[in-house]
Amino acid sequence: MGLLSKNLMGVKMSNWPELEKKYFMHTVERIPVTLVRGEGARVWDDNGREYLDFVAGWAVNSLGHCPPVVAEAVTEQVRTLIQVSNQFYTVPQIRVAELLVNNSCLDKVFFSNSGAEAGEGAVKLARRYGQHHLNGAYEVISALGSFHGRTLAMVAATGQAKHQKPYIPLPAGFINVEYNNIEAIKGATTEKTCAVMLEPVQGEGGVNLPDDNYLTLVREWCDEKGMLLILDEIQTGMGRLGTLFAYEQYGIEPDIMTLAKGLGSGAPIGVILAKDSAAVFVPGEHGSTFGGNPLVCAAAYATLKFIIDNDIVGNVRKVGQYLKGKLEELKPKHQFITEVRGRGLLVAIEFDSDIAASVLSACLERGLLVNRVKPNALRFMPPLIIGNAEVDEAIGILDKALSSVV
Repeated sequence: MGLLSKNLMGVKMSNWPELEKKYFMHTVERIPVTLVRGEGARVWDDNGREYLDFVAGWAVNSLGHCPPVVAEAVTEQVRTLIQVSNQFYTVPQIRVAELLVNNSCLDKVFFSNSGAEAGEGAVKLARRYGQHHLNGAYEVISALGSFHGRTLAMVAATGQAKHQKPYIPLPAGFINVEYNNIEAIKGATTEKTCAVMLEPVQGEGGVNLPDDNYLTLVREWCDEKGMLLILDEIQTGMGRLGTLFAYEQYGIEPDIMTLAKGLGSGAPIGVILAKDSAAVFVPGEHGSTFGGNPLVCAAAYATLKFIIDNDIVGNVRKVGQYLKGKLEELKPKHQFITEVRGRGLLVAIEFDSDIAASVLSACLERGLLVNRVKPNALRFMPPLIIGNAEVDEAIGILDKALSSVV
């Protein structure tokens, strides 16, 4: 670690935040830490300071930072074949597609570079389905408080005014209704509706859980009207909630599902999966230059196979329950905590006032990385491989941080 504080990859150490301000568009308020190395559930900054990471790249680092199984797979692949056109077959792409289909209820796969692209492709697929089967229906119903990505169309699908207002007029064809309200979906359905697109649990919206029967009712309504159900599992998939995919916990099957984040352990990959009945693209109607290239698919295959072979979802269920229990134990001591909610290792705590930024800073000072998902709420989405000892460490830091802000 001493070498990192003096020299980073052969480059003389600089004031990285000042360089960032000089060269980057100001699109994010960064936390004042420059991270240079990661291993497991921990990261280190350019001064050699260690942090326990309960953000995990926004739920991306499923197996922690730099997992050996992924590092080895990527190293081998980068020496073999990095990128070719999707006009050709490649082995890593087919291997990960087979693994995804064999472990889900879906039948066909399309690879993209990100979750937003996967969402765009899913909407294109739904519109194409509407042209074939629903007299040209093209509208998609989505939920208030959702988050589906930052492209223009996905901003329109995202039911949050703060993301939409800067870009008005937005693309047409999206109706945002109240989450967890089947009557709102029914009321918004017209002959123009081709699909309903929902997150099983709203992650960026604050870790909002629906009623247990909500998705069942939505599935039944879509079946009644002949519409498609698209589940955005970009954050909830890959074991994050304690099953490989969240839909398994609700007893329903989507027609289309999107994945990204935790699939590639940091390699930029997105996926659309669809039932055969919904997979209506024909050659030339959708594509991607980099989507599913051999390098990212090698990372995705190594990640997914490790999750399946090592019962990582079982660890998520066990440790997630332990994490929620420990957070609940903080409520009597810190009575400004109003709620603990979540499933698996996607958990939030909410406060009775907008103190989340102050709590985040206090955690950071003590060596814990967390996410301010709302002004009055923190989100915890650690690597799926953590154990109870890391939870105890995080809770100890959080306890001291909460005591310091009141």
